[in-house]
Amino acid sequence: MGREADQQVAASIGLYPEASLQSYVQRVGAGLAASSERPTLQWTFRVVDDATVNAFALPGGYIYVTRGLLAHLGSEAELTSVVGHEIGHVTARHSVSQMSKAQLLNVGLMVGMILRPQLQNFGGLAQAGLELLFLKYSRNDESQADELGLRYLTRAGYDPRPMTQVFRTLERVGAVEGEGRVPTWLSTHPDPGDRGRRIATAIAAQPAGQAGTRVERDAYLQRIDGIVFGEDPREGYFKANAFYHPGMRFRVEFPQGWKPSNQKQAVGAMSPGQDAVVVITLANRESPQAAYQEFFSQPGIQRGQPWQGTINGLTAYSNAFAAQTDQGVLQGLAAFVQHEGKVFQILGYAPSSRWPRYESTVTSSVGSFAPLTDRRLLSVQPKHLDLVTLPQAMTIEEFARRYPSTVSVQTLAIINEVEPGQRMEAGRKAKRVVGGELP
Repeated sequence: MGREADQQVAASIGLYPEASLQSYVQRVGAGLAASSERPTLQWTFRVVDDATVNAFALPGGYIYVTRGLLAHLGSEAELTSVVGHEIGHVTARHSVSQMSKAQLLNVGLMVGMILRPQLQNFGGLAQAGLELLFLKYSRNDESQADELGLRYLTRAGYDPRPMTQVFRTLERVGAVEGEGRVPTWLSTHPDPGDRGRRIATAIAAQPAGQAGTRVERDAYLQRIDGIVFGEDPREGYFKANAFYHPGMRFRVEFPQGWKPSNQKQAVGAMSPGQDAVVVITLANRESPQAAYQEFFSQPGIQRGQPWQGTINGLTAYSNAFAAQTDQGVLQGLAAFVQHEGKVFQILGYAPSSRWPRYESTVTSSVGSFAPLTDRRLLSVQPKHLDLVTLPQAMTIEEFARRYPSTVSVQTLAIINEVEPGQRMEAGRKAKRVVGGELP
């Protein structure tokens, strides 16, 4: 089960494309797991390409940290406290409860569509395998995982005190940030109380000489210098209801007021009543005609009126359709469009009883798919971390003025683990965020 879900993680969220960082996290994680109660398990540690600050574990020893988490941590010791916590969930064989369908819809409206774009999954957007990615533990399990994580990092010789800073950072992030492709830490790891205080008490109670001294602050910061920060606009971004994808060179307008979701394998939007969807995926066929024929050969799908042969100058095969599903009859519009050597599948649909209400809106959205040619939009780049060695002591506010960033002072304070007005010492390596301005 873990291996299959690992493939789903790679497909639906994506792995961060930097081999050296992947190897580093694997090495740190394997070192901790070697001192756990299950040292012979084939442990796998990966960095997922998501801006959210989180980490999660799957059965079989698959553990993931987001690039967003790495960007917010301040040392290797802090990384071990998070990874050790996730190892604890696996070694203790904690039972888990899946997040509710409503929560998953907030995470990514298209989660069911990502891996199974067939219409039969309408009404069950939070289906099967993807739910494994968003496990929620009991408060008692969280406490035990904290204790096990402390045990593992202590055995590995790390200073346990930075663990309390991690909890403070996670709380601050949870208070200001929204969801990415995965939920925030606080959504999947319910707070069993004042975790920082409890861990501080446990650290103080350790026998003299038991705690390690490894922190590895500067070495860790050097490893994450340049890491992508925040959402990567090259993988698509929204401006109001318009969506631009520089990497695939297309644009589309989703219905006004619908809730958008940009996933690794799908982009779409859902109506406020959650009873209609427009979603775009790749068809994985050589031609729009082949994708069209495959779609309409599915059992239970009836072909309606042909729509149009081109969409904004692009070759397209499109038709209205009706489909019998377990949740009833759906009606909608299916278009298969050739663009930049790829075939895009664009589906818009709703239950048949509601289709007349949405038909015009959905048709307009499907028909807005067009090539992206504006060089300003095509050349966007993501934000990155940039390390600065402070020449003198300064507050985070002074740092922001002297070394401008493209994020708020509040965000700078969080990623540098300082409070507003707190002075940072001379010689300290501080993080700023550069680039990423959108036209």
